[in-house]
Amino acid sequence: MPRIYTFRGKTAEEMKNITKDQYLGLITSRQRRAIKRMSLGYRELLAKVEEAKKTGSDKPIRTHVREAVILPDWLGRRFAVHTGKEYKDIAITEEMLGHRLGEYAFTTKRVQHSAPGIRATRGSKFLAVK
Repeated sequence: MPRIYTFRGKTAEEMKNITKDQYLGLITSRQRRAIKRMSLGYRELLAKVEEAKKTGSDKPIRTHVREAVILPDWLGRRFAVHTGKEYKDIAITEEMLGHRLGEYAFTTKRVQHSAPGIRATRGSKFLAVK
């Protein structure tokens, strides 16, 4: 049996048709405050999303606004969120509603240490550079 995801008792289809005021009543106060006090970058991101909707573009929307709260009308859209070095592609799903874009684009990578390199130890100073 497939799992049906709901956000505060509403399915994904109901969430796509919800108004902004109804959505603000469903999220926590911290997220509500962030949406109400939008920064200039957040407003520009919303304008980019609206333009992508009008044109029907499927390209990821590139953004630096990591603190943007994910809205219901973004479901199914793709974003390229800046990590400080590169853009990480993110596809918005139902489970991401109410979270922030930056939560899904990690700024650090896993460190994997390998064998020591040249000049890493005292004995390696006698090795050839090649």
